[in-house]
Amino acid sequence: MRDRTSHAEPPAYPAKKWAAHGELGLALLISLHCRNILYRMVALLTPPRESFEERLDRPDRLSLSLTRWPSSRGRGVVFAHGFGQTRHAWRASAAAVAANGFGCVAFDARGHGASDWRGAAPYDFEAMAADLAAVAATAGFRPVLVGASMGGLLGIAAQARLDSPFGAMVLVDVTPRWETRGVERILGFMRAHPDGFASREEAVAVIAAYLPQRGGRRSPQRLDALLVDRGDGRLRWHWDPRLLDDLTVDVERHQPMLLDAVRRIEVPLLLVSGGRSDIVSDATIAEFLALAPHARHVVVPDATHMVAGDDNHAFTRHVLEFLHALPTEDPPT
Repeated sequence: MRDRTSHAEPPAYPAKKWAAHGELGLALLISLHCRNILYRMVALLTPPRESFEERLDRPDRLSLSLTRWPSSRGRGVVFAHGFGQTRHAWRASAAAVAANGFGCVAFDARGHGASDWRGAAPYDFEAMAADLAAVAATAGFRPVLVGASMGGLLGIAAQARLDSPFGAMVLVDVTPRWETRGVERILGFMRAHPDGFASREEAVAVIAAYLPQRGGRRSPQRLDALLVDRGDGRLRWHWDPRLLDDLTVDVERHQPMLLDAVRRIEVPLLLVSGGRSDIVSDATIAEFLALAPHARHVVVPDATHMVAGDDNHAFTRHVLEFLHALPTEDPPT
């Protein structure tokens, strides 16, 4: 069982242990409780910010699809999804973060969702990292990255190799070295239905079997952002199947670059892992924390690799606590 407290801040001490530190410990305990209550009140009392859609053109004539929640204060947050997902995976978290006053943008990576697909040209990890940096440039001065899985790896590469576009980073269940067996499980699911589904109900049943921890089936209508009819009456996942050939063959070749990149990241870092993940492990997390000793680590105990989807409330709470604790960073004059 993964250690759930050793790298988390603040530590999950019972009240009696805080009291053992005297008046200062009790004051800190009260402060933490008040802060959490305040976050919840802000989220409940602040009207949801209306989002709007945008397109971002790239130099190679591709266009990316973005959803933006406007900001009432300076700091922006960029949400980058995992392999085979779309920007809609962040809908609940981004809306909650925006309700706390942060400007948010979520986007579909190239080859995913409503962003353009590559046609005959291959998909390239470096080009996708450059896409992420370009999205960051639209979100104000050095925004915060929230990157899940592939989105986190692209963020690591962009931060180290593309002029540090982010002022802080939240990596969601991803480390620069990962567990191969877990990746193979995910890729096996992604390759399992090349001919798609005859109906939304069929897709719902497949997803429910793949994600039993969710404890039920989602409504067929909620799959509209994940499925697309390409003209033959069959519903297929809303990402280019060529991504599997271009990006997943010998994917471990990127690990030396990513390990070196993490060593050079100096901005505040938060790793949020799933307690039941098979993508990160005690070993990969320990390696990451040794490479980035300033990083914090928190665990969402009952979540798998799909942290934000498995326990969105706990995940978003960790993100908000990290965002509210960040120092103010003003753009150069």
